[in-house]
Amino acid sequence: MEPISLAFYAAVCGLLSLVAPNLGGMVPRLAVGAVVGIVAASVLPFIRGMMMGY
Repeated sequence: MEPISLAFYAAVCGLLSLVAPNLGGMVPRLAVGAVVGIVAASVLPFIRGMMMGY
């Protein structure tokens, strides 16, 4: 995994872990995690492009 992807997903997972206990039971945490993962995967190419100057 390249360093930009690794740092980005580490930041997303770290922030999500801060609020996860406040989200309720297992199903709401799983749903929020899935949505955050989809959004993160969708946004990463744009962030990478801005960082690399594409």
